[in-house]
Amino acid sequence: MDEKILRYTLRVDRALFQKFRYVAESEGRSANKEIEQFIKKHVAEFEKTHGKIEIDQDQ
Repeated sequence: MDEKILRYTLRVDRALFQKFRYVAESEGRSANKEIEQFIKKHVAEFEKTHGKIEIDQDQ
């Protein structure tokens, strides 16, 4: 598996996640890809306001 890919367990209300999956599918995405899009958008908005986030690529 690609070392850049991180597995993360998300705990969320079942009914809410079922609705989220419905929305993701209506957008032509898996729930995982929809979550990834939300994360990318949120990080981009944060960086626009606060500046680029520097990270250690080895982590």
